[in-house]
Amino acid sequence: CFVGTKETAFIYAVTSAGLVHSVTRSCSAGNMTECSCDTSLQHGGSASEGWHWGGCSDDIHYGMSFSRKFLDMPLKNLTGKSGSGLAAMNRHNNEAGRQAVAKLMSVDCRCHGVSGSCAVKTCWKTMSSFEKIGRFLKDKYENSIQISDRLKKKLRRKEKSQRKIPIGKEDLLYVNKSPNYCVEDQKLGIPGTQGRECNRTSDGPDGCNLLCCGRGYNTHVVRHVERCECKFIWCCYVRCRRCETMTDVHTCK
Repeated sequence: CFVGTKETAFIYAVTSAGLVHSVTRSCSAGNMTECSCDTSLQHGGSASEGWHWGGCSDDIHYGMSFSRKFLDMPLKNLTGKSGSGLAAMNRHNNEAGRQAVAKLMSVDCRCHGVSGSCAVKTCWKTMSSFEKIGRFLKDKYENSIQISDRLKKKLRRKEKSQRKIPIGKEDLLYVNKSPNYCVEDQKLGIPGTQGRECNRTSDGPDGCNLLCCGRGYNTHVVRHVERCECKFIWCCYVRCRRCETMTDVHTCK
């Protein structure tokens, strides 16, 4: 069963973070009537240090509030003993995604002064790129915490020896161990990785070592024929050569 796995935890978190990011960007761009830039920072800063708040700071508070209403409210309406526990865990993972966006907020500044002297700076708060947020959540996914399968509204770690360690807002939680994605399982809809094309020289997720799950890979040569070195001949046709290349293709055993 895929419910409550590390993968579903990541999906909840990245969906929630994506909604915050998208709505907040729309607010800053002036595309929504309900929100705009973050006005709470106006007229602040540090004159002694030569900078002040200005520009258009991303109003992440509205984005987070919108995400909570849109994604968390349906989970709060779930009833039943098992449903309420899973809903509490999913709400936690939703919030972890939102916290990732908030944690990675940064300050951008623009210099003002004669000949670019930067005597005064105008600064504003901005969200990180979603790629950076995704990498942060990927790290949280890889270090996600398994919680007790006796789900209640109060979530606790599965390992009794670690239950005194608090669960952080940014941690991703799961209850069920992930299935084996390497081997085909038609009941669960898992295609497995046998026959998948892989990159022999890559150490990433597309690499043969990881994608083939230690089973090794087969190599075969593929012949490509295509038109090349095309020239326009006056008048009026195109003359091309016929080029042939041989490529090694690696597929998982």
